[in-house]
Amino acid sequence: MRKRWRGWLWKLPVMFVAATVLQVLLLRFIDPPFTAFMAAREVEAWSSGEFGFRIAYDWCDLDEISRNVPLAMIASEDQNFATHNGFDFKAIEKARAHNERAEERARKRNKPVKRIRGASTISQQTAKNLFLWKGQGVTRWARKGLEVWYTVLIEALWPKARIIEVYANTVELGDGVYGAQAAARTYFGKDANTLTPAEAASMAAVLPNPRRYSLARPGPYVQRRSSAIQRQMRYMGGPEFLRRID
Repeated sequence: MRKRWRGWLWKLPVMFVAATVLQVLLLRFIDPPFTAFMAAREVEAWSSGEFGFRIAYDWCDLDEISRNVPLAMIASEDQNFATHNGFDFKAIEKARAHNERAEERARKRNKPVKRIRGASTISQQTAKNLFLWKGQGVTRWARKGLEVWYTVLIEALWPKARIIEVYANTVELGDGVYGAQAAARTYFGKDANTLTPAEAASMAAVLPNPRRYSLARPGPYVQRRSSAIQRQMRYMGGPEFLRRID
């Protein structure tokens, strides 16, 4: 019995690596019918008695989405997306320094920190949205470890265009609203291929907190951020920037 357990112990890591590689490789070619975050939101709704809750999710290939959308998301979330290998270490260091200063100021005022800056790349967010969970405490750190592994696989096995395509289709843009097409129909009454730069920037402006910041009723913060994203989109060269990831 002990020998049998020892045999399984060394096989388990190999099986995990093989299963996750196959999982990521298949999704390079197969559009995901749902994500881990969508499944978790459905379970959350059912457990709270919201039996009429429905996920809004409608896949569109990248060439069927306005190029303003991926550009706005890159300008908002990950401006080094075209050049990094899944992790932006300069952004991580800047976020760490910013958060330390924010925590110090909060301690002096005896108030909680209002906003913590993150440094997750679009590749990391795609890995989390597709395969993982939010988590708290120990489970959050376990998720972070898996997020690193899945990010490495995604960057190794997918082209950049596929990464931004999956991200644009699966990112949450409102409670139960996932992806650019569902958000375009829900909030703008149109298809994602007709979204203007201003509409795409508004969509990106609610990230990464689409339940805290509303796309349906954008407040001052979302409006200011949308304007800043539009300026960054122009600075990056507009949709021509996307040639770098095609």
